[in-house]
Amino acid sequence: MGKYFGTDGFRGEANVNLTADHAYRVGRFLGWYYGEKKRRAGSDEEARIVIGKDTRRSSYMFEYSLVAGLTASGADAYMLHVTTTPSVAYITKTDSFDCGIMISASHNPYYDNGIKLLNGQGEKMDEDTISLIEAYIDGKVELFGETWTEIPFAKRDRIGKTVDYVAGRNRYIGYLISLGLFSFRGLRVGLDCANGAAWNIAKSVFDALGAKTYVLNADPDGLNINENAGSTHIEVLQKFVVDNGLDVGFAYDGDADRCLCIDEKGNIVTGDHILYIYGKYMAERGKLDNNTVVTTVMSNFGLYKALDEVGIGYAKTAVGDKYVYEYMVNNGCRIGGEQSGHIIFMKYATTGDGILTSLKMMEVMLAKKKKLSQLCEGLTIYPQVLKNVRVRSKPEAQSDPDVQAAVSAVAEKLGDSGRILVRESGTEPVIRVMVEAPDKETCVQCVQQVVDVICAKGHAVV
Repeated sequence: MGKYFGTDGFRGEANVNLTADHAYRVGRFLGWYYGEKKRRAGSDEEARIVIGKDTRRSSYMFEYSLVAGLTASGADAYMLHVTTTPSVAYITKTDSFDCGIMISASHNPYYDNGIKLLNGQGEKMDEDTISLIEAYIDGKVELFGETWTEIPFAKRDRIGKTVDYVAGRNRYIGYLISLGLFSFRGLRVGLDCANGAAWNIAKSVFDALGAKTYVLNADPDGLNINENAGSTHIEVLQKFVVDNGLDVGFAYDGDADRCLCIDEKGNIVTGDHILYIYGKYMAERGKLDNNTVVTTVMSNFGLYKALDEVGIGYAKTAVGDKYVYEYMVNNGCRIGGEQSGHIIFMKYATTGDGILTSLKMMEVMLAKKKKLSQLCEGLTIYPQVLKNVRVRSKPEAQSDPDVQAAVSAVAEKLGDSGRILVRESGTEPVIRVMVEAPDKETCVQCVQQVVDVICAKGHAVV
């Protein structure tokens, strides 16, 4: 990770550690960089960059700042307006844009925001380009054999323009509808849109496929995104599904790149359940290439035991859908994702897509003529306890021989009935200690056993 950009873009509190000036400079660099690459390749075409945003009040500020930077550098900015992250990825790739920008802080509260960058294939931007952007933000970038403390402005007819591109968002909606293999007629479906980017897309898709839709949290006001809503407050949809006797419910986050589900009994269906259900479905049809489901190290121990039972292999990556996607590309895998509901269906998308995920769950339910609760049978989610310990130095705490010995002792104690994972946070001075075991009491005891050693050795910040 870089100075400004983490695994999921440049994120921070609006106008605190992510400012309008940051956005302007990101736009300035991208507009100039892609245009200059074209000129050096012999093309006189301007750079074309597509932008989407979620419903946060600050998204408008960042949108206008990015557009000012892009057009000042000679790029044309195509505006999707309020839309989802996966729709920006889809349109960037299908309409041959040089890159895509999504303004969103995903599941964070309204006062945070972020700038997510996508390459011309709709994939997360490569680290080399991110490093160039960060260098320019800091005032000096070495590129094309020169050192630039400032980059040139476009002049006269080379100044860029903006293009209203809401038609692109509508084509993405059409694409999702085209993926519906079955009619949803007769099914009662709850959709929690988190007062976010899915608010004017998800219902359109489910209505077109014939479902009777019941929509929650689709009244964004710029301040209520993710507020007691969506996949981070799944209990709202749980109650709604049960109280209204719905067949299924789907909850999205602020930019709708993740989805969690509620079955007809009100049970939460996590990303691990989704990987199990769809992985089995693919394997049964001979569609699971390499017989592998890609997970992260935070997937539940119960998922691995369940996949072992049905003879499906799995891979584990670092936390972050970016790493899941990279593994899938490099190893020819078709499905992967995170416990949080970021699920990547490689045949259909280059990023996690919450609405697509909900369509795929509907497909399995209808193809197998089973309720969602029945599809979850065979997977037992183990109790999990996670404790964050703020430390002076993450590497020193991790490498301490006594801490390692404590971790090994817990692992030996759990055997094949559970697991321990100790990892460094990517964004905070924190060591995360996580244990999964058949009962919560064992989890608590094992976590505390390791935390006590971290504290006793003086690594913890009290």
